[in-house]
Amino acid sequence: MRAADLGLMVCLECHQLNARLPGERRQRCTRCGARIHLRRPNSIARTWALLVTAALLYLPANLLPIMTVSTFGSGTPDTIMSGVVTLAKHGMLPIAAVVFVASILVPTFKLVGIALLLVSVQRRQKLSAHQRVLLFRFIEWIGRWSMLDIFVIAILVAIVNFGSLARVEAGLGAVAFASVVILTMLAAISFDPRLIWDSYSEEDS
Repeated sequence: MRAADLGLMVCLECHQLNARLPGERRQRCTRCGARIHLRRPNSIARTWALLVTAALLYLPANLLPIMTVSTFGSGTPDTIMSGVVTLAKHGMLPIAAVVFVASILVPTFKLVGIALLLVSVQRRQKLSAHQRVLLFRFIEWIGRWSMLDIFVIAILVAIVNFGSLARVEAGLGAVAFASVVILTMLAAISFDPRLIWDSYSEEDS
């Protein structure tokens, strides 16, 4: 039995349960006055739009240089993967592994995970509600670690600036990568997890 079956709607701002008023199209929370809906309007469409945009930006994020380290006036721009290879060649395997996981595996998993979640809800794929909830919670939790590369680049650009001796410059790949991270985080936020239980209830019935 769902709250929706009992005519109850939860406010996403203060989490107050409100009775659904028949015929009322624009209902507000009785506690905080925020707009409330039975389900987030156009949740799946918005999530798909954000996810597709993030997937399109994922290619330039990995193909364009993310950072250029110049020493004595000369330097070679590095993509995310070439930076991982350079770190590994210099014997910094733990750092290379962290960068690879945070910048390659995590964004890829988020893109695939959100897409799988959307498809399973829309097309009634054989995933239990428990599996869908675990996947959604893991996507939300792991999303914050994707910004590791951007934080490192921002710190290096601010600190390493010694003119012609040494200089770190951010590339267009960093902008694309930051956009991917932000868009996937927004996609996870725009997805209404209550749709998981709606889909599950329909399958169960």
